[in-house]
Amino acid sequence: MTELLNLVASAKGLVFDLFHTLTAPEHAWGQFPATYQMLGVPREQWDDQLFRSSRFRLAGEERDPYRIVALMARSIDPEIEGAVIEAAVHNRIERMRFALRNIPAENVRLLQHLRKAGKRLALASNADAMETAGWESSPLSGCFDTVAFSCEVGSVKPEPEIFLHCLRGIGLQARECLFVGDGGSNELVTARQLGFRTVMVAAIARQMWPEKVSERAAAADFVIEVPTKLLDLAPEPQSTPSKAQ
Repeated sequence: MTELLNLVASAKGLVFDLFHTLTAPEHAWGQFPATYQMLGVPREQWDDQLFRSSRFRLAGEERDPYRIVALMARSIDPEIEGAVIEAAVHNRIERMRFALRNIPAENVRLLQHLRKAGKRLALASNADAMETAGWESSPLSGCFDTVAFSCEVGSVKPEPEIFLHCLRGIGLQARECLFVGDGGSNELVTARQLGFRTVMVAAIARQMWPEKVSERAAAADFVIEVPTKLLDLAPEPQSTPSKAQ
């Protein structure tokens, strides 16, 4: 851990993933069911659509929420009714807004400390128009020097261009930076190939895809459970209730 702390101290910049890295675990995303549950399709098949078979939405080629969900859902089950899709779309938009509004306070504090230490910060996220709709209301929205959402820049991890977009935005070379993410979409592989030192944030991946953790970790220079392990931060002071008079 000392080696990682020293590396963070010497780095000029850090590029972060968003979902499953800086967001809370999905079970904490309010009372909004997962989209595959709303649609009544198997999670494995929905995950395949999300992470491997829907570049069109992530690259911003399709931005209409209904069309995005309909294309993905009906590739799994062509008989899904329009009303079911409409309900799933509404739920997904609100679910993502909630996730972006309710970022763990310790992760926001981490980013604030990094910026105060003079680090340049970038965000590189595979996200469609629904998933970014609540960004302006997120406590993360003011924490970065540059933000690259795939649907806005037209490049999708693990494609190199989204990483290079971030580097141009912060004016640094990959060798001067760390890339921090959960390892989805083979992001750590590309980041390492580009010259980043790579850090995998593993806690949420262990909960959701335990069978994939070891493969993802193979592309990481360091594996930590939560983002706050990047700095040796003192715990937040606890307020002491005043005594009754």
